[in-house]
Amino acid sequence: MRYGVFTFFNAEGISPIDLSTALGERGFGSLFATEHSHIPVNTQTPYPMGGPIPQQYYRTLDPFISLTAAAVATDSLVLGTGIALVAQRDPILTAKEVASLDLVSDGRFYFGVGVGWLREEIANHGVDPSVRGRVVDERLRAMIAIWTEEAPEFHGEFVDFDPIYSWPKPVTKPYPALYFGGGSAGFRRIADLGAGWMSISPSAVALSVELEKLRDRAGRDVPVISSHVGEPTAKALEGYRDLGIEHVTVELPTEPRDRTLRRLDELHTEFSKLG
Repeated sequence: MRYGVFTFFNAEGISPIDLSTALGERGFGSLFATEHSHIPVNTQTPYPMGGPIPQQYYRTLDPFISLTAAAVATDSLVLGTGIALVAQRDPILTAKEVASLDLVSDGRFYFGVGVGWLREEIANHGVDPSVRGRVVDERLRAMIAIWTEEAPEFHGEFVDFDPIYSWPKPVTKPYPALYFGGGSAGFRRIADLGAGWMSISPSAVALSVELEKLRDRAGRDVPVISSHVGEPTAKALEGYRDLGIEHVTVELPTEPRDRTLRRLDELHTEFSKLG
């Protein structure tokens, strides 16, 4: 089973270069970067985990820039967005960023995407939050066309362009691994696009129930990256291995370099117990 971390990069924590180097030295398998373009001053949307929005959400670096820095610092880590907020992103520019990062990383990029939860943030990008799921559907299909066609064009409700040339094409064929983040509301998209699932789960037991629903909906085995949000002990993580999950990540708090390195050593000790 591959083990990795997801984190909120900002100017106050360890740098992407230092973190990716440290992860590689300790044998970790992946690094996923979160995304928020901004946090509106006045928000009514409840934070999904309860309570106020944590301060780390306010200061995130751009994930594609962070992961590009990580890509040149290590040649072993899988690098991914966890998650990119597609409803807030121009599809032509994002398609180029994804393909460019896939090229720079020699095909090590995983494109984790989602519709987003902070309605005021989405609205500031000129998107009606009530239709953000449909916007994401169209933008992803437009990006797939850009990655896979010589002169793609797209004509939809929210995305509309005549034939264009756009290079580079991804080195990963037909395009980088696509994963949807979130709960069962995204299972239709996973089934429709043949994508994987980037789950958030407090335990392997909770995940097992959702996995059955997903497999029934998709009619196939779906690749899963499970983001464990509980205490990252070997005992808690072994359940994912028993479920056949091939890739598990845990949250790495945003902290200065020295404190982060100590935390990575602790995580590595727990992961080593799993064999």
